[in-house]
Amino acid sequence: MDPPPLPRVLRLALLLLLLASPAALAWKKDEFRNCNQTPFCKRARTRSPHSLDAPLSLVAGSLAVSSEGSLTAELSHPSRPRPLILRLSALPPHALRLQIDEDYSTNTPPNRRFHVPDVLLPHVDSRALHLSKPKTVGGVSTVALSSDLDVVVKHDPFELTVRRAGSGDPVLSFNSHGLFDFEPLQVSKPEGETWEENFRSHTDTRPRGPQSISFDVSFHGADFVYGIPEHASTSLALHPTRGPGVEESEPYRLFNLDVFEYLHESPFGLYGSIPFMIGHGPGSSSGFFWLNAAEMQIDVLALGWDGATSTENGRIDTLWMAEAGVVDAFFFVGSEPKDVIKQYISVTGAPAMPQQFAVAYHQCRWNYRDEEDVAGVDAAFDEHDIPYDVLWLDIEHTDGKRYFTWDRSTFPNPEEMQRKIADKGRKMVTIVDPHVKRDSGYHIHEEATAKGYYVKDARGNDYDGWCWPGSSSYPDMLNPEIRDWWADKFSYQNYKGSTPTLYTWNDMNEPSVFNGPEVTMPRDAIHNGDVEHRELHNAYGYYFHMATADGLLKRGEGKDRPFVLSRAIFAGSQRYGAIWTGDNSADWDHLKSSIPMVLTLGLTGITFSGADIGAFFGNPEPDLLVRWYQVGAFYPFFRAHAHHDTKRREPWLFGERRTALMREAIRMRYSLLPYYYTLFHEASTTGVPVMRPLWLEFPDDKETYNNGEAFMVGPSILAQGIYEEGQKSVSVYLPGKELWYDLRNGSPYKGGVSHKLQVSEDSIPSFQRAGTIVPRKDRFRRSSTQMVNDPYTLVIALNSSGSAEGELYVDDGKSYDYQQGAFIHRRFVFANNKLTSINIAPDNLGKKLFSTECVIERIIVLGLSSGAKKAIVEPGNQEVEIDLGPISLRSGSRSVAPTVRRPNVRVVDDWTIRIA
Repeated sequence: MDPPPLPRVLRLALLLLLLASPAALAWKKDEFRNCNQTPFCKRARTRSPHSLDAPLSLVAGSLAVSSEGSLTAELSHPSRPRPLILRLSALPPHALRLQIDEDYSTNTPPNRRFHVPDVLLPHVDSRALHLSKPKTVGGVSTVALSSDLDVVVKHDPFELTVRRAGSGDPVLSFNSHGLFDFEPLQVSKPEGETWEENFRSHTDTRPRGPQSISFDVSFHGADFVYGIPEHASTSLALHPTRGPGVEESEPYRLFNLDVFEYLHESPFGLYGSIPFMIGHGPGSSSGFFWLNAAEMQIDVLALGWDGATSTENGRIDTLWMAEAGVVDAFFFVGSEPKDVIKQYISVTGAPAMPQQFAVAYHQCRWNYRDEEDVAGVDAAFDEHDIPYDVLWLDIEHTDGKRYFTWDRSTFPNPEEMQRKIADKGRKMVTIVDPHVKRDSGYHIHEEATAKGYYVKDARGNDYDGWCWPGSSSYPDMLNPEIRDWWADKFSYQNYKGSTPTLYTWNDMNEPSVFNGPEVTMPRDAIHNGDVEHRELHNAYGYYFHMATADGLLKRGEGKDRPFVLSRAIFAGSQRYGAIWTGDNSADWDHLKSSIPMVLTLGLTGITFSGADIGAFFGNPEPDLLVRWYQVGAFYPFFRAHAHHDTKRREPWLFGERRTALMREAIRMRYSLLPYYYTLFHEASTTGVPVMRPLWLEFPDDKETYNNGEAFMVGPSILAQGIYEEGQKSVSVYLPGKELWYDLRNGSPYKGGVSHKLQVSEDSIPSFQRAGTIVPRKDRFRRSSTQMVNDPYTLVIALNSSGSAEGELYVDDGKSYDYQQGAFIHRRFVFANNKLTSINIAPDNLGKKLFSTECVIERIIVLGLSSGAKKAIVEPGNQEVEIDLGPISLRSGSRSVAPTVRRPNVRVVDDWTIRIA
């Protein structure tokens, strides 16, 4: 519960102070709670492993297989007011679901615990397999999870292990250190007990008392663990947070927060929370996902944290702590890490397939001032021959921070402005945040108030917090009815001045409340169904993202794929659009930390992500900006953005040489759009991310396990940024036994070793893996839309066997017709001096078709022995020339690689090209 509202004058002064300067908004450690200031975290961390304290020594009894095939049990202890009900279910191929809640039939409390809705896919329950009757010997019950995995339940004290069926080796274990605690809901507050919690000037009434959950999870066979975004770090692997050798003992925090100018190295929570962790070691990959939207704190425990019992090599222990909720957890086991990701995606959903334009370059600033500014920026891209696809407008485009409106003094003709941009194949994006200005003349506010659609405060009144418009309230996005209402606001009738080429950006949806505790909504605020905000906080932005994406889907009558960028995320956010890493700063450390951040998001389902190019806060030095473009051109989401107090930094403002370098980086991205779009299709079907850690492609290579500086784009391209000012050389590790070819000049490099390379200002180190084929489009246009009918180039990098393969996916780039079969999916295979195009599209998806007249005009073959002068195209027995050509069409490129000229075979057809 917050203190009484401030007088209007003081509130206005507070808002003006917040708006005045970015320095006033900088991250201040004492404004956010640490574990010692968070009672549930502090309590959980004080418990000792294998303690005999009453709440921890739960006993499993009454094990039985239910009629629907799940294993049920009762967890009890004499000190508890009611037992816990456990349910185990199996999901194909190698997943276990563990659900634990209180038995409300006994000593019933006035409220029940919150189960997070609308995150898991609807069919998850129906996919569950029927478990066989467990075999119980000596207080231990065993049941088969799959043909090669067992689940073992120890009765007293309760412990659960997923193990290999043949060897008996454990893979994942739950409560093997006896740290499971499930604070029971109270029927009433015991006399003399205090439930309130205070932090700074805020008081949390906690009317339902303590209700936290904590437990230990062990990853066996793991060298490192990864995941649980969102945090900033230059390390890809999660560091130990507690135990021997750990100096600063603070757990990883999952609590969605609006953090200004966040630190580049910190376990504190940022804008999103995905409670999914992956463990990996040679020959072993596993994952653990806890579906819980309350604040969470997670310790990665150093070897020896519990004394003599932590001596097993290749095991990482973790402690998971949440303020509220239930246990609804998934254990995933795979033969390789991609299997684990696929299983996680099978329950939370695959990433949405983006429109083609969204994969290209985006230009944003807080704020482009008016229509003249928009037109000037748009024209300058053309003048400097730099492609871009999307121009963005921040909060200043609105009428007084009222979303779904326009400031008619600066944007008097929004439809005409969008039409002029669209005439060049480009799009626009406007911002729509969740805080609604409390203004009696604002139709959104009037409607929400009349319908009772706002989140309530602890007293039952519409919650009133402060954000960009000043006094604001927040729609209760937990309620599906309110989400539908919000979605309707995106119709052309309701959003005056919007057009079919206008898309949406959700910011501040943690939700951010300037005068709230930790700059967010109070935990004792009330949502639909009498749910406290503490129970769903981390999912609020997810529901807002969902409602916005549904709004754009409705607007387009279900035919147009939405594009919505969100800052706040939760498990499942990948189904609704892109995200970015928030308010970063213009320094080299933030550039470096962007790589592990984007990689971690990809591992946890959020493949469509990126960091602001050049950073949101501060003025990047020109060389830093160039390096950021060179790295950022590989991000899945490629957008430049900046704070309104920074100097203008469009790519043409730093002199001809640097303009050329940034132009080259952006053009490189555009040439690779066919490859990126193909990877996004793969992600939308399997969940395997577009931008990947090296170990995802080389899971047995230990040298890759904690490499957070280099990354893969798909299976074929490896890149490593330059992260230091004035860097003269860089060491790049190229994994595997095959060669790697420099993307710029085709020079071969040996795999399995580190190479010390001289740094060039022209580009960052980037390579194509031997044995792969990468599709490109090398004609540069104003936007990706204007490239649709352009011919393709195939770059073939031969391995030691003289072979290679790759894929190309093509559809209309905008609609859902691909779901009914309207796409082209080809596999290119080069072997025995012959390139073959094979149709790999399934023929049972639907009746719609997609075709294109696009042809392949160049085939570059890296690693081909010199001397070949011609190739034969079949069918048709057509002879075409082979001569030396450049790897890229950039100015000054030398002719170094054998190139098949103008075979002009259609990408839609079957054909072969044989090197004579």
